Amino acid sequence: MAYTDAMPDPPARHLNLAGASNFRDLGGYPAKDGRLVRWRQIFRSNHLGHLTAADMEILRPLGLKSAFDFRGADERVAAMCGLAEIAVHSLPIEPTVVAELQARLASGVPLSSADTVEVMRESYRNYVRHNTQSFRALFAHLLEDHAPLVIHCTAGKDRTGFACALILHALGVPDDLITEDYLLTNRLYRRDPSASSDLPENVNQVLASVEASFLAAGFEAISSDYGDLENYVSRGLGLGGNERARLQARYLES
Repeated sequence: MAYTDAMPDPPARHLNLAGASNFRDLGGYPAKDGRLVRWRQIFRSNHLGHLTAADMEILRPLGLKSAFDFRGADERVAAMCGLAEIAVHSLPIEPTVVAELQARLASGVPLSSADTVEVMRESYRNYVRHNTQSFRALFAHLLEDHAPLVIHCTAGKDRTGFACALILHALGVPDDLITEDYLLTNRLYRRDPSASSDLPENVNQVLASVEASFLAAGFEAISSDYGDLENYVSRGLGLGGNERARLQARYLES
């Protein structure tokens, strides 16, 4: 009887939680030199303030050490991290989209889906223009021994999505796979029923989703302000050649 070495099944990318959504692993993607991003090191999610006891039983075996939280001050107070045993690092990027849309509505300006898409795109441009320091701080932490770790904001789709796209790029993951991972949010994110909004439903539908054009808008701002993405990685995010090699050594399989 012949025997062959079977490749083990990869871990599940998405962890189905009752009190959080879009909790998933960045592992398994092909990256630099054909190596794969390590599984069970970097996770992304929406906020962790409503985790159930059953959720915690799912998460604790992951051995999470750290959470990197992009929420603003009021967002954090509204829903503190439910995992008391992990270190929470605040890297605040204050939310602007809902306030901008509410201001337009209050001024009598009708809101269309197209208007909302453009406000979303502008928010991604502003990640680069006004919040690069938070992403730079994240990469400084990634170079330290903080894994396994989870990155999140409130919805876990925009600030978190942009950060994770930058991480995957720095690790050498191809652009098409970065976009594919980013768009997984549209299958895995659940709108928080406790988050009330006075915005029209067509606007809320845009806010509860992601589009490739959002991510592209952020990258366009990078090209405008830094020349190209590689300059942004080195100058904006502080990943020179040595730091990037260290990042890849830490988060890519050998």
